[in-house]
This record gives sequence, structure tokens and C-alpha cells, in this order.
Amino acid sequence: MGELFPKKQVGGFIFSLVLTMVALLVYFFHMSFTVAMTILIVTAFIQAAVQIVIFMHAREVEESKSVFVTLYYALFIALVTVFGTLLCMVWGWTY
Repeated sequence: MGELFPKKQVGGFIFSLVLTMVALLVYFFHMSFTVAMTILIVTAFIQAAVQIVIFMHAREVEESKSVFVTLYYALFIALVTVFGTLLCMVWGWTY
């Protein structure tokens, strides 16, 4: 019966709850902006990695390399979109 219990998923769920609690502590302790944003960004990326690897079973398929290449490409496109928008709209860079 022990092999049927989803230990990995339960551990990932508990780890996700811990990361959420860490993010909530930023709010309750009124940290400075720099420290708060650093903690929030780090916990968000760790949480996303936990969700992808554990709950979306990214490492359990035979083509896991293509899954991660697609993920890296999507991350690249998202970063180009965000920083391109900041570059044009916030920082005022134009041709």
C-alpha cells in the first residue's frame, strides 16, 4: 500500500504551502521594498519550478528535454515581452 501513496505530491504540496507562508511573512513583517521583492521573486520562481516538476510531471515523460526546451523558450518570450514593454512605456526608449 505504501507504493500507492503519492509521497512526492504530498511533499510538493507541503513545500508549496511553506513557500506561500514565506511570501505572506513579507506582508506581515513590513519589510523594505528591495528585500520584499527579492523574497517574493525567489519564492515565486521556486514555486513555479515545484509546480512544473512535481505536479505537471515534466520529468516523467520520455521527451522531458523537449518539455524543458519549450519551457525555456516560453520564459524567454515572456521576459522579452515584459522588458520590451518596460523599455518602451516606462523608460521612454524610442527609435
